[in-house]
Amino acid sequence: MSVSESVEVTGHLMDSGILSRILDDIREYGGDYVIDRFDVGHEASDTSRATIVVTAEDDESLQRLLMRLQTRGVNQIDPGEASVTVADLDGVFPDGFYSTTNLATKIRLRGKWFDVENPEMDCGLVVDGERVYTLPMSDVKIGMNIVTGASGIKVTVPVIEKGGDSFGFMESDVSSEKPQAVLVRQVADGMREAKAAGKHVLWVGGPGVVHTGAAPAMVELVNAGFVDVLFAGNALATHDIESSLYGTSLGVDLAMGRGVEHGHEHHIRALNTIRKQGSIRAAVENGVLTGGIMHALVKHDKRFVLVGSVRDDGPLPDVYTDVIEGQRAMRAELTDVGFCLMVATMLHSVATGNILPASIPLVCVDINPATVTKLADRGSSQAKGIVTDVGLFLEQLALELIPGYRRG
Repeated sequence: MSVSESVEVTGHLMDSGILSRILDDIREYGGDYVIDRFDVGHEASDTSRATIVVTAEDDESLQRLLMRLQTRGVNQIDPGEASVTVADLDGVFPDGFYSTTNLATKIRLRGKWFDVENPEMDCGLVVDGERVYTLPMSDVKIGMNIVTGASGIKVTVPVIEKGGDSFGFMESDVSSEKPQAVLVRQVADGMREAKAAGKHVLWVGGPGVVHTGAAPAMVELVNAGFVDVLFAGNALATHDIESSLYGTSLGVDLAMGRGVEHGHEHHIRALNTIRKQGSIRAAVENGVLTGGIMHALVKHDKRFVLVGSVRDDGPLPDVYTDVIEGQRAMRAELTDVGFCLMVATMLHSVATGNILPASIPLVCVDINPATVTKLADRGSSQAKGIVTDVGLFLEQLALELIPGYRRG
């Protein structure tokens, strides 16, 4: 015997293609649908609204389908009350747990709506008195009250204004042929708006920032106050420090563009130098490290989280080698973030996108188109990409943001 639920969705349903994706999801999950009502906006700036009756073969299948549809911003017309189940194993959610989105979320309990703290995808929801917050699976403890099923939950999709001047290129997911100066200016405007609102600018960087010779531009952006937090791996920090100590990146002279004698040793010797000091901060304070991105971050007391991988040399003493601890350290830095810029890294960009709320503007810059589309494929629907050389982009960004900046 099948079960049904009436749901609704509002937004730019036609030109964004979201309605067709919703209907595809219903069929892929083995369900069926009837479009009960569809109000189409007349102007380009108008939103549309659809009411759909979705059907599944049993309640478990329906709950899974409703959770999937909420990733598209679809809500039940009558959400009812949320159900809560007590966790009986550490690190394990109860069966039927609500799988979260990164959208702004409300939950109804005891006839009252509660805002969910720190929206994050692929987590569970914990009810703790008057608080409801997301929690990754690894942090579940016996006795926690975990939300199960999709009832009593509403999500809200960020509204993207059509034709607006601010952050206008968000109308397209990936930009490869639009005027570079326009894209840089729009990114700069987003960063300025975040700073003016008292928010932090989060950077996620890969070693390409150093390899392309863009480190001096990023140093100036740190000095100018446009880098508040950096997420990266062992490689960016190591090659930045190698560049500061030896003038090379992976043994290549950044000024001449060619390898130097014994250059292949430089990165491992740079690692050894910092490990001898005990930390990057100690190396700066002791006068061992006197330049580069990491030096600037320490000098201006900015935060950085370095999370390693199995291929790392060393690694630097500041690098988290336990990835779960690294995730926790990254989450701890998201509280005041108002804008995120990702440059020249796929793995750390995807990892950061997975923990960011959808309300935070997110731009990914890379020479590889696959990198800038991967984020949206992995669920970060707000991610917008610019396909270009990272070195040239950062130079132009510095020119846009810093009065009197001159190329290095």
